[in-house]
Amino acid sequence: MEKLFEYHDNYMSLVPMDFIRGLIDEIDWSSRLLVIKGPKGVGKSTLMLQYIKKNYSPNDRHVLYCSADTSYFSTHTLVEVADRFVKMGGVQLFIDEVHKYPNWSREIKEIYDLYRNLRVVLSGSSLIQINDGGADLSRRMMEYNMPGLSYREYLWLEAGIHLPKISLGELLSAPNDYCMEVKSQCRPLEFFSNYLQRGYYPFYFENKKTYPFQVENVVNYIVNTELTVNRRLEVGNARKVKALLQIISQMVPYEVDIKKLSTAVTLQRLTVLNYLRYLEEANLLRRLFVNLSTITDLQKPDKILMDNPNLLYVLSNEKPQIGTVRECFFCNQLASAGHLVEYGGIKTGDYKIDGKVIVEVGGLDKGFSQVKNEENAYVAADDIETALFRKIPLWAFGCLY
Repeated sequence: MEKLFEYHDNYMSLVPMDFIRGLIDEIDWSSRLLVIKGPKGVGKSTLMLQYIKKNYSPNDRHVLYCSADTSYFSTHTLVEVADRFVKMGGVQLFIDEVHKYPNWSREIKEIYDLYRNLRVVLSGSSLIQINDGGADLSRRMMEYNMPGLSYREYLWLEAGIHLPKISLGELLSAPNDYCMEVKSQCRPLEFFSNYLQRGYYPFYFENKKTYPFQVENVVNYIVNTELTVNRRLEVGNARKVKALLQIISQMVPYEVDIKKLSTAVTLQRLTVLNYLRYLEEANLLRRLFVNLSTITDLQKPDKILMDNPNLLYVLSNEKPQIGTVRECFFCNQLASAGHLVEYGGIKTGDYKIDGKVIVEVGGLDKGFSQVKNEENAYVAADDIETALFRKIPLWAFGCLY
């Protein structure tokens, strides 16, 4: 245990506190068992360490942060650590990268059942299975999903601009009030193009020059390691999955042709549909359907986008089409803020939000012709600073979290 506390102290001495994600206030840290899920690089470890630093004094041994992928756990079990920690008076145990520990869910269930006064916080891949056969944790565990940076958060880190968060309802009801408040602090379009290309993953601020390579490394790690371990992707198909991602990054987001995708990557249709589902679970792409309430696991998606626009710029061999970038940004920010996003279909606006709001996404000249017959319809337009009636700047949808 002394070695773990030594590691803990080293981690705490290095954690930055100048910027803290808003998710820290949404998590119920008093839960007996919770997990923070998200793709590699979004800042799960940093958030856990920041919570400890905010709420515990230095050298407080009632809390312990450890990472399950360290060599310590090659000769010690999670149960052993929890048992020793509790006997030393420990009350809150943080286990990072828990998905890298074999059979983690069974030991976590044992810890939950044995030590009822211990609070356990886990972090793990988007792909970890909470309901894992004999160790069903779904009734015991609180789950939180951590996305990358919103445009609002990016502005804070990039330019020190602290914009207030706004709910979707507030934005739709009084868009110009919010836009004018933002304009009093900055020119909101000044940094928008850069955010679309780089800055979604917080490690952008560690080394901006190597950012594209780091994003590509995240993709490679997810495909080569996480998908093979957690979704049993055949190692020989990893290259085909990367080819699939590259093709999708260059697609104009109209109707999806699974047959063409299957032919292009030389995989069977059902295999491609399965892989698309896995890639969405891994936060690399987004499948969109006209009606989510009726879909099945292997149903063909009506539209496919990359999960965030940074992936478009990194994975595509050509400069992404701006229309694709805009739609990718819009869907990412709405979904990351907790909203249900569905494809609007051909005869109405681009997207249906929470089953009741229709939004058409476009550029400066985008009008209402596509949604003229819809009562609760809006246009999210790029290249404008302020709102006009129900035409709202696209960037404003990046301030929802």
